[in-house]
Amino acid sequence: MPRIAGVDIPDRKAIRYALRYVHGIGPKFADDILAEVGIEPSTKASDLTDQQVSQINSIIDGGFIVEGALRRQVGQNIQRMRDIRCYRGERHRRGLPVRGQRTRCNARTRKGRKKTVAGKKGVKG
Repeated sequence: MPRIAGVDIPDRKAIRYALRYVHGIGPKFADDILAEVGIEPSTKASDLTDQQVSQINSIIDGGFIVEGALRRQVGQNIQRMRDIRCYRGERHRRGLPVRGQRTRCNARTRKGRKKTVAGKKGVKG
C-alpha cells in the first residue's frame, strides 16, 4: 500500500482516484500532480515505483496544504469567525446552517434530532 502525504492510499484504484483519499486533494489537484510528474492517470496505485511515489510526495509537500495542517487551518478560521462574532461565526456557535440554507424545515443535519416542544392543544374561548 503506497503512503502519500502520510496517508495509506488504496492499491487497486487508479492513482487519479486514490490521490483523493488525501484530505485537501480533489479531482483537479490530483490531475495537476499527475501531469507534473508525468504519470498516466489510469495507472493503478500498486504499480507505482518508489521513485514516482517520492516525486508525488515532494510535489504535495512543496505546494499543497493537506491533512493535519489543512484541518488545523480550517479550524482556526472557524474559531476566528466565532471570536469576532460575525454572522457566520454565530451560526457555527449555535450549530445552525452557515451558508444561507433555510431552517424552517430541513436543516436536521446541523440542528440534530427534533426536540418536541409542548404547544397549545385546542384552546377554547
